[in-house]
Amino acid sequence: MNLEQIEDLIKQDGIKTIILQFSDLTGRVKVVETEANRFKDIVTAGAWYDGSSVEGHARIYESDMLLKPDLDTFAVLPWTNTDFKSARVICDIFTTDGQPFSGDPRYILKRVLNEAREMGFEYFTAAELEFFLFERSQLPKLTPHDRKGYFDYTPVSRASRICRRVMDSLKAFGIKGESYHHEVAEGQHEIDIRYDKALKSADNVLTVKAALKAYANDETLKITFMPKPLQGVNGSGMHIHQSLFKNDQNTFYDSGDEYQLSSAAYNFLAGQLYHARALAAITSPTINSYKRLVPGYEAPVNICWGRINRSALIRIPQVSQGKEQSTRMELRCPDPSANPYLAFAAMLACGLDGLKNNLRPSEPVEENVYLLNNNERLKRGIKTLPANLAVAIEELSRDEVLKNLLGQHAYAAIIQAAKKDIDEARLEVTPWEVNRYL
Repeated sequence: MNLEQIEDLIKQDGIKTIILQFSDLTGRVKVVETEANRFKDIVTAGAWYDGSSVEGHARIYESDMLLKPDLDTFAVLPWTNTDFKSARVICDIFTTDGQPFSGDPRYILKRVLNEAREMGFEYFTAAELEFFLFERSQLPKLTPHDRKGYFDYTPVSRASRICRRVMDSLKAFGIKGESYHHEVAEGQHEIDIRYDKALKSADNVLTVKAALKAYANDETLKITFMPKPLQGVNGSGMHIHQSLFKNDQNTFYDSGDEYQLSSAAYNFLAGQLYHARALAAITSPTINSYKRLVPGYEAPVNICWGRINRSALIRIPQVSQGKEQSTRMELRCPDPSANPYLAFAAMLACGLDGLKNNLRPSEPVEENVYLLNNNERLKRGIKTLPANLAVAIEELSRDEVLKNLLGQHAYAAIIQAAKKDIDEARLEVTPWEVNRYL
């Protein structure tokens, strides 16, 4: 969509305001709202904002940052009031000298996508977004809104109404929703987003989260993307399906292989397994993330791969005959607290490192790894993900591939934010401690 088409749409739909959207390094959506009649000037000259007030953006003495809209992301927000309609456009961030901001998560993803293209590849991803809905009237107590389980069907409910409205609204953003279903835990749900190029796919994740929050506000429910809001039940993940294409052909597919995987696919898989412990700091970036990554709740802990093994870090889904273009690998450790731009960028960088260095993965593991004892896991070379965020950022500090991907500014900001959370959590006196020691 070009500027002229957008201006016509603004007039035709009576759009009053434009929301300029970007994200900080933690994945929080940030916005600057402007009058629609200023949009042409903003496209031409950009919009300034105070970067010192945004996590990981700029220091006080270099605080001015510039937003430049990506016109391909312009969309009328379907949940806004017809009397005061708004549109949204996602922006890239630039510094005062006109250069892309090195700490912009979208730019970090663009950089590694360009590296992949120089190698002849286009990176595609698809997210399975899980979340909980709780009774707003019961807060701060977390009370699931239903007592349903995996794939249970409810013809009409507040949750199904929210999810159906979200699925219906996605076409306004050019997003193809795959499916919606109830997840394992009470009050837990999942929306799947169709495969797309990784930049569009990352944009889509933040759009779907925004849509869910918007429509949940119309109901009596509170939505959360916390990885582990409730003790003793499954947490929420954001499994990512991924593949590389070259000349519109899926380079992961090889009909002659037992798993139908090509040599390039094995290299890519090996790269992600090799970097998995450091990668966790980006795909599972919060203290709460590691309360999800424990044995027994369908979350992966063991660094291995397989097809039917859902205790493995990476799963190779079965592909139907005639659907070879769908060959992919599913990384199961990311959760909804991750910044999708950084998560996809880090996943790709690790996979490309496997290709560059011709890394080969360990043998597949098809049995339940949770049933193996420590000696059996050691004999098979099966390592585990970090047990907490402190260990994860320590692993990240030793991983040159991921540090180079992030750059000095983003890396330092991510480490600083993680350490701040760790220190604050360390000082917190929890209900468990009171019950245990009072």
